Amino acid sequence: GAHARGYNAHSIGICYEGGLNHYGMPEDTRTEWQRHSLRVLVRTLLLDYSDARVAGHRDLSPDLNGNGEVEPMEWTKQCPCFEVKKEKW
Repeated sequence: GAHARGYNAHSIGICYEGGLNHYGMPEDTRTEWQRHSLRVLVRTLLLDYSDARVAGHRDLSPDLNGNGEVEPMEWTKQCPCFEVKKEKW
């Protein structure tokens, strides 16, 4: 299904519920079970798609200043509200 413009034809989208604190601001609100389930799902998918890049929506935003890094000021979305590249998949 559609989840990230420009990537839908060759990617798998994973959704989790949460990502906002009680003020409605972006925050990593995952429970331990959500973290565990996400790790299991991603590790399982990587068995079949070993060359896959694991990224969050915000990591797929355009690099507007061309410095090779998508920085917070360039994010078109805040989600997933945690650093995907720092996770231990």
